[in-house]
Amino acid sequence: MNTVKRNPILSVFITVFIDMLGVGIIIPIFAPLIVRNGYGLISPEISEATRNLIYGILASTFAIFQFFGAPILGSLADKYGRKRILRISLIGTFIGYVLFALAIHYRLLWLVFIARALPGFMGGNISIVLASLADISDPKDRAKNFGLVGMAFGLGFILGPFIGGLLGKYDLAFPLWCTAALTLVNIVLVNIQFPETFKPSGLGKVSLLSGIRNVKKAFAMKELKIVFFTLFLQAFGFSFFMQFFQVYLIKKFDFTQLEIGHIFGYIGLWIAITQGLITRIVTKYFAPQTILRYTILGLSFSLWLILFPSQAWILLITQPLVAIFQGLTQPNLTSIVSVLSPGENQGEILGIQQSVQSLAFSIPPIVAGVVVSIDIRLPIFLAGLSIFFAWIVFIFGFKSQKLNSHFAKK
Repeated sequence: MNTVKRNPILSVFITVFIDMLGVGIIIPIFAPLIVRNGYGLISPEISEATRNLIYGILASTFAIFQFFGAPILGSLADKYGRKRILRISLIGTFIGYVLFALAIHYRLLWLVFIARALPGFMGGNISIVLASLADISDPKDRAKNFGLVGMAFGLGFILGPFIGGLLGKYDLAFPLWCTAALTLVNIVLVNIQFPETFKPSGLGKVSLLSGIRNVKKAFAMKELKIVFFTLFLQAFGFSFFMQFFQVYLIKKFDFTQLEIGHIFGYIGLWIAITQGLITRIVTKYFAPQTILRYTILGLSFSLWLILFPSQAWILLITQPLVAIFQGLTQPNLTSIVSVLSPGENQGEILGIQQSVQSLAFSIPPIVAGVVVSIDIRLPIFLAGLSIFFAWIVFIFGFKSQKLNSHFAKK
């Protein structure tokens, strides 16, 4: 049973906003740090193709460690409560950002890998936050509330990349120190105002191999396996875009970190509008499974549209489409997973979802690190192709009587 004393939605919103603000600050400096000239981390003599591959491996490091860490944190959140594990997760993230700043300052590439691995392993905080939100949400309101989390995500991406791009002009380590400071603030706020939304069971096994077991479990679930397969392909495709769009901007339009910050801030603005307003309106009239029939396909084609502009300003037209379709897709997929999950295992199931997504995020950066040297458009093309396959799987594979009964009034 839940032990909620006050509505935690505002606390959830603030927690996600600060977390995503920190993540957003890193975006404009991450790709230029490696692929442009190495900034002392990589010798200038190293070829461009090798730098692309190093960037791809580095980008995948976070997701690989998140694959192992997220389900462990999800299970621990069911066993010991959401708040305690969320606090531990944020502490690990804070340490990771400090190490990242030190790695840039002292020009230590090996420390960058450690700095991305630690917050990756401890970065299951979003699945914990979503579990907390699911604890206090009625099934019909879950997509709307998850959309609110998406709005916080988007707002963080509006300010984060802009701040990161601006601060990175002076010292690439400085944005990391700011991110660490923000995470420290988040830890204090969680400790003070984030309410416990779940009565800990004190039960359940925790294993380092939980990620592997969870992926097997995800694709063995009768009603959820098609949803998880859809989610995997969607995340697989979107990872190509998120990790290598910066590289595309650098190589095709010669973007600086400030310009990268501007374009990602613009994308964040549209994600915030979508998940804070459009999602709340659309979910009043349509069930998640209906919305996804259109948004997954729309996301696929909107990514392919990025390949055509020869002038950077045209991206101001194409990027809102990506943000809107992604902003509608993600919370509705999460809503379906939540509704079809047993109430007492929300943390575990959402941890499984995070494992599926982390596995999907871990592979594309390495693939893209190879193919981008063949053609800079290939990562974006593969992004749209994978999401198109996700749409086919969902259209022809997903059926759920339980879900239909939940949203019968829509």
